[in-house]
Amino acid sequence: MKSYIVRIELEESNPLIWRKVIMPAGATYKRLHDIIQNVTNFQSGYPNEGYHLFEFDLAEDNKIVTDNEEAYLEHQHYKKNKAMYEERLKSVQLEMLEFEKNYQERLKIEVRKPTGLKIDDYLEKYREIRYAYDFGDDWHFIVKLEQIVDDYYFGFPTLLDGEETAPPEDVGGMHGFYEFLEAYGNVKHPEHKHMKEWAKSLYFREYNPAWINERLKGLNYKKTEWDKIIHERYKIIDDKYRKS
Repeated sequence: MKSYIVRIELEESNPLIWRKVIMPAGATYKRLHDIIQNVTNFQSGYPNEGYHLFEFDLAEDNKIVTDNEEAYLEHQHYKKNKAMYEERLKSVQLEMLEFEKNYQERLKIEVRKPTGLKIDDYLEKYREIRYAYDFGDDWHFIVKLEQIVDDYYFGFPTLLDGEETAPPEDVGGMHGFYEFLEAYGNVKHPEHKHMKEWAKSLYFREYNPAWINERLKGLNYKKTEWDKIIHERYKIIDDKYRKS
């Protein structure tokens, strides 16, 4: 089936935290969010409930895809009441005019929900998608299309490669993450024991490809084509992309 090989990079990480994933075409933005969550240490992707808000910035299409219901409703209100907003610009106090103009420019950006839109058209046309998660810790990822293939037959994504352990939830952004790693990895650090316990409470794991691929099996959104896979009673014998 048609599939994408994408590279997911956590911006501002040094050394770079990245994952290479193959995924069937036809994923919604919600499913792409689930994949990013499951190849990192975050807790908002399926099968978990939402933990923090997320957003895909489709700048080339002047569009945002987000689970932020408030942003969606604000945009809908703007679309239905454009005349009211135009009148408000005429009557706003001078010192607030620039703020109001910027606010209304943001409202003009189309806001879509992540369950109703697929990634294919945008990804193939522009080759990359920007993703933001947790507007407090402010994580920013870039998803880059590396290759389109037609010889992947599983209905769920597979982690192919990657490097570096990803941050846990609520660690305080990139700066907080590196402070956390210093304490977590140093048994002599005064905060070591506390950090180990705290990390465990947030299901933090060091980078483990086999464990990630077991989780990714749950993100099934296409029918696996077992007739094209060398297997014995669904145990994979030989495959280009998956070992189990």
